[in-house]
Amino acid sequence: MGRAFEVRKNAMAKTAGAKTKVYSKYGKEIYVCAKNGGTDPDTNLSLRRLMEKAKKDQVPGHVIDKAIDKAAGGVGEDFQPMRYEGFGPGNCMVIVDCLSDNANRTITEVRNCFTKTNAKLGAQGAVSHMFDHQAVFQFEGDDEDAILEVLMEADVDVTDVEVNDGKVTVYAPHTEFYQVKTALTEAYPDISFIADEMSWMPQTETEISEEDMPMFEKFMDMLNDCDDVQDVYHNAITPS
Repeated sequence: MGRAFEVRKNAMAKTAGAKTKVYSKYGKEIYVCAKNGGTDPDTNLSLRRLMEKAKKDQVPGHVIDKAIDKAAGGVGEDFQPMRYEGFGPGNCMVIVDCLSDNANRTITEVRNCFTKTNAKLGAQGAVSHMFDHQAVFQFEGDDEDAILEVLMEADVDVTDVEVNDGKVTVYAPHTEFYQVKTALTEAYPDISFIADEMSWMPQTETEISEEDMPMFEKFMDMLNDCDDVQDVYHNAITPS
């Protein structure tokens, strides 16, 4: 599972290089979160998590503030979450999460990504049953037993704890996100998270052949270039 998490992070790394795109995605997501759950991060924990994640990804404060002010004003686009599923190049499984104010535009753009890379867009539920919605935390460390003991003492439901290359990765049901984070930060006040997010983790992995790699990379690039696409999850293992 740890390998799958790293692959998913690497696949989205190209997006992180396009700052304007990253700012837009965070601004949209923060706006929707604040509009639906309130603009106070002390009472809207999802908003607080998003703000912390945005700051970690070096999103400027004015971008965050503008999105929250827009939500507070009650005027703005009516963004709706949309999820598309299917099979990408090499027959890997793919989940595409979007936020959009125009469903027709979004489905056209996403379908185009699948069609032009010989991939297959499926019906809702086509592959999501093969993924687990997980809270994922990663930080530096090497004592798996100590971390597990901390979480068990806090009565947190944990799926798995792994240690690889001096990094600890904790997996838990997505509903346990805040419980896990609270337990870890209280036990280790100086902890610095490399990752703290909710993700769709694949139950199985699919090896992508050298032959399929160019098309897989094109597929990912096309999805990441879509303005409405927020996140892409897949079970592909690419050649090292």
